[in-house]
Amino acid sequence: MRGQRSEIGTKEPSAVPVWVMLATLSAVAAMSQAFRTVATVVAGDLQAEFGATAQELGLFAGAFHLAFAATQVAIGVTLDVYGVRRTVAGAFVLAIAGVLVSAFAPSLPVLIAGQLLVGIGCAPAFLGALVFVANRYPPEQFSRLSGLVLSASGIGMLATGTPLAWVVATWSWRAGFLVLAACAGFVLLAVVLLVSDDEGRHGQPRETLVGALVKIGPILAQRHTLGILVLGLVTYASFITLRGLWAVPMLVERHGYTLVQSGHVVLAASVATLLGPPAFGLIDVGPRPRRFLIVGCTLAYAAAFVMLAVSSHALVDVGLVVLLGFLTGYFVLQYADVRAAYSGEVAGRAFAVFNTAVFLGVAVMQWLTGLVVSASAAEGADSLMLAFLTIAALLVAATLAFVLLPWPRGARKNVAVFREDPSERAA
Repeated sequence: MRGQRSEIGTKEPSAVPVWVMLATLSAVAAMSQAFRTVATVVAGDLQAEFGATAQELGLFAGAFHLAFAATQVAIGVTLDVYGVRRTVAGAFVLAIAGVLVSAFAPSLPVLIAGQLLVGIGCAPAFLGALVFVANRYPPEQFSRLSGLVLSASGIGMLATGTPLAWVVATWSWRAGFLVLAACAGFVLLAVVLLVSDDEGRHGQPRETLVGALVKIGPILAQRHTLGILVLGLVTYASFITLRGLWAVPMLVERHGYTLVQSGHVVLAASVATLLGPPAFGLIDVGPRPRRFLIVGCTLAYAAAFVMLAVSSHALVDVGLVVLLGFLTGYFVLQYADVRAAYSGEVAGRAFAVFNTAVFLGVAVMQWLTGLVVSASAAEGADSLMLAFLTIAALLVAATLAFVLLPWPRGARKNVAVFREDPSERAA
């Protein structure tokens, strides 16, 4: 199997090289990153035009992630059954439609509905790239390549830094959505023209949707799944909540930064997110040491949020935001942990279950911190400090659960309910 995957990863019957297909799928993931981090740039204009409260802004920012999370399992099944190209392209049409709805939204509820549609359309973005890597390349390349995909997807965060802030400040938040819609259209065309479905599956019987759905249950039943999901709920959510919702208000309210100046800081943090994943993707320490590394990185993340909560110096706050951007690279270790914990034939579903927790966590954390900010502001407290302390507490609690709940029994061993891969046993 390993030899077969290596051949698939380097020899493709299609005229389009495999790396070009992976780059195209990474562009879809980049657009998804742009859509999910647009809230921080347009939040001020939404407050002015619609009179949105902090809690309503949290709902707007979380709508994308709520829809994204709710459709992950269904997307994982369709990726395994129908392939990457058809799933990604078909869903991305909905994302473009949702962006256009958002651009012309006459009210906040319609804008939130548009974001729900965008979330559904972007659901297979990063997941599709992960499944593509799992199907086309050898297992030992997964951490490195998924790190590169995550890094490339961070270009979407760059777009919602200074560039989008300039568009919004020059024209309007609606113009910002229209620019994103145009970029998404080009990316969709590239997927249709350049990406082909996995040639390695030809000659194998196609799994039915019912059969694919049945295998979700055994994944959830595994002894180690709960710990993986609990940590997945808070890690990525912590940075996206900062980057996508509270970073700009913090810089504006604490230090008097303008929107464009805040965009520069967010841009620097986004550049840092491009550097982190490749760096952590090169670390191949094995399943058990990898888990200890995940624990250490999560606790460091929590400590950074505590410092951000109590800091009053502009340079410290800016440095922490950028540092947190770089440390997002360790999230790729969590995907490698998932890849190692389940058999390859259910890779799409395993990633989908994990992604459901990840993006459900984003929606919940953004809503929860919005609630904290609204409630504490009414009492005259330092609302941003309490929001950051809330994030830190959630990170520590999830880390404890990850450590104390059962771990996978061994390195690269398949779960008993799935067919064992002879090559993995031989390895």
